[in-house]
Amino acid sequence: MGKLYRAISADGSAFAEVLDARDIVSEIERIHKTSAVVTAGLGRLGIAASLMGYMLKGDGDTVTLRVDGGGPAGQLVAVADNWGNVKCCVDHPVVEIPLNSKGKLDVGGAVGSDGTLSVVKDLGLKEPYVGVIPLVSGEIAEDIASYYATSEQIPTVCSLGVLVNPDLTVRAAGGFLVQLLPFADEKCIDTIEKNVAAMKPVSALLDEGKTPQEIADMLLAGLEPNELDTAEPVYGCDCSRERTERILISIGRNELQSIAAEGKDTTVCCHFCGKEYVFTPDEIRALIPESKVEE
Repeated sequence: MGKLYRAISADGSAFAEVLDARDIVSEIERIHKTSAVVTAGLGRLGIAASLMGYMLKGDGDTVTLRVDGGGPAGQLVAVADNWGNVKCCVDHPVVEIPLNSKGKLDVGGAVGSDGTLSVVKDLGLKEPYVGVIPLVSGEIAEDIASYYATSEQIPTVCSLGVLVNPDLTVRAAGGFLVQLLPFADEKCIDTIEKNVAAMKPVSALLDEGKTPQEIADMLLAGLEPNELDTAEPVYGCDCSRERTERILISIGRNELQSIAAEGKDTTVCCHFCGKEYVFTPDEIRALIPESKVEE
């Protein structure tokens, strides 16, 4: 499970949230059998979703991050609940491209930068909140910060990192968000900018053994940080046979009749966890009365 820590400055003008997500990203790699660069890209998106999800207030609220960058990895999706629990999927889990100019995994090259980041927050209202922005780099962290600045007008520093071993296991993974409230003064802003500039990448700090609390204290150094709360989010899929039935019902009566007429079992695989649900022709026919007749 992940380790998440939140802190706030003594005057309440700055907030930091830090997540050690090594276990979460390891599960992403295990389930989706991703290549190193896709583990890094999908891992970063999953970390961001977990951090953003934990900031939601209502039980049952969710946030969905979707990146369409035009890169060889295709579309990346991460969904998190208000406890920070997250699930992810990607169109093409195996992408092999050269390292970038800095000798690191080229996440931007795998994800692409010619496209959009969409953020959908389902807060239990009639319609979900949807924000869509052009991608800045496809490196994910910059794109998340741009989303907050553009769509929510919240000054935000975001750092996301994943270190992958040569055997494709995850060595370290995590991230942080630092946000300023509207009444933050210039001194607070300068302090955070200096703190962030002096820090190593978040994945390197975690690899050295730094805890989320220690990283949060570094981010808010000089601002007398106080602990808000902690959590232990996990990679978790909430798929079920009942949900799968509802998806099948939604495809319409004609399609269900066509599937049943083939006389073969139908297997539906969850994109997020790989679990398979098998339906016999008779079970498909039983769903037909609940489906809509296509016009």
